[in-house]
Amino acid sequence: MAGAGEDEAAPPSPSPDRQQPMEEAAAAKRSRSKNHHGLADGPSFRMEDLPAEVQPVIISLLPLKEAVRTSMVSRSWTTLWRFHGDLCFNEPVDVDSNTDDNPADQVNGTGTNDQSTNQCGTKITRAKFIETVNSVIQQHSGIGINKFSISCDLHKEDSHHLDRWIRFAASSKAKIIDFDLKLFDYPVEEAPHFPLEALDAQGSSFVQSLSLAGASIKPSSGICRFTVLRRLVLNSVQIFGDFPGLLAKCSRLEDLEIIRCSGVDDLIVPHKLDKLQKLLIARTDVQMVVIHAADLAHFEYEGRLIPIVLHGCSKLEKATIAFDTTNPSALAHAFNVIPSISPVKILIVRAIISTYAQSLELPLRPQGMFMHLRHMTCQIVVYCRELNEDNGLLQLAHWLDTAPQLETLDLHLPMQMLYLSSGAFFSAEVAGAEGPCMCRHDHLKTVFMGGFQCYKSQIELACSILGNASVLEQLTIEPRLTEALWGEDDYGQNRDIESRILPGVCEWAQRTSKRFGKVITVLDAPLNSE
Repeated sequence: MAGAGEDEAAPPSPSPDRQQPMEEAAAAKRSRSKNHHGLADGPSFRMEDLPAEVQPVIISLLPLKEAVRTSMVSRSWTTLWRFHGDLCFNEPVDVDSNTDDNPADQVNGTGTNDQSTNQCGTKITRAKFIETVNSVIQQHSGIGINKFSISCDLHKEDSHHLDRWIRFAASSKAKIIDFDLKLFDYPVEEAPHFPLEALDAQGSSFVQSLSLAGASIKPSSGICRFTVLRRLVLNSVQIFGDFPGLLAKCSRLEDLEIIRCSGVDDLIVPHKLDKLQKLLIARTDVQMVVIHAADLAHFEYEGRLIPIVLHGCSKLEKATIAFDTTNPSALAHAFNVIPSISPVKILIVRAIISTYAQSLELPLRPQGMFMHLRHMTCQIVVYCRELNEDNGLLQLAHWLDTAPQLETLDLHLPMQMLYLSSGAFFSAEVAGAEGPCMCRHDHLKTVFMGGFQCYKSQIELACSILGNASVLEQLTIEPRLTEALWGEDDYGQNRDIESRILPGVCEWAQRTSKRFGKVITVLDAPLNSE
């Protein structure tokens, strides 16, 4: 019986037809396994096979956080991250709270722009951030630093840490130094002091770019030359001491940006900055600007109406002038009191004109002063009592006469009233108004007028351009108040603006297009109004 049971339990032998495919499948499996092991056993790339001096170079191509993590893979790689060329630290950051002793986690918050960093862990405190930075620079080799950057809300009582970081950046011969100390939650008087002398003593000749924000500096006559400094950016910085003297020692400076700074009354640099190509002065309370810059190509100023003299800037290509105070003479000041900008090819002017203030009479420039100007953008906000009064906007026609080679003109002309009245928009009696006298423009091909709502001065300016631009291909007008100064619901100014303005603008555009034989396009106009 047992034998019979065993015979019954034994599996049936496969038929000859099925046995052959099964043997072929097994043979194919053995062949794949053999090939797999053959590839694994063959020659392969290993980091250790590279020359020792090449290994840290490859690791440095990774973001710092990833470089540290990669260095933890093998014992022979442990020190490779210590030669990373870019040390960038940003606060606040996220770290894994249970891995404080891991060097990789200590740099999780370094400025790697890795979005995954912000998806786990808890916010580190300022003390933890300072500890992280100190730990990293202590372990770093201090060799081959390209960029050293720190962005954190550093208080004045933490200045000793700042001194340490600056000494490290200087001793490691960092080429790019960027400190953003934020200065959000405490008065500007509490800004930590950035010791320029530390850079000067240990490595100023290696710094090519220096950017400071939320700090104070005190340049002194004892500071030596920053011989290779090419870019200097100061944002919300208190400046004490001899700042023009510091600039005079930056013989290779190409880019100078001063934004929201204080402490400099007159920015007068008697020495020539022959390499300076870009100069930006914005929202800084200076009384006068005088700089010698033969290679200056881009100039930008934002602030009050002040004297600006740029000596020898015959290579100037682009200038941006933005006045942040209401003044009826703003346009005249931009075109007439800053003669240094006359060589520009691109000019951007932003101004606020008010008919409430008394206008300052300024002489007009001779025709052709802007002989190289090809593209001009004017953003002009007009405050007036009556929207159809002579509000000073037409003076722009006279300044256009100084640019006979102009090819493109962009005008943004929102007009505002202190007290709005009903029916303040399109007026039929001014629809056929004539424009002021203007010289002939034989190169002007494209004109854009934003904020166009058929006010008298806007119509007269448009007619002057249409009548004197012989090769004008198209005038485009935008009735919408795309940059309204008041909120959407304030005084009802922007409520249903399209229904009130657009029909009148379209009607004017049709009549004026036939009158001058020019194409006038109204943006957002209904198709049946063309």
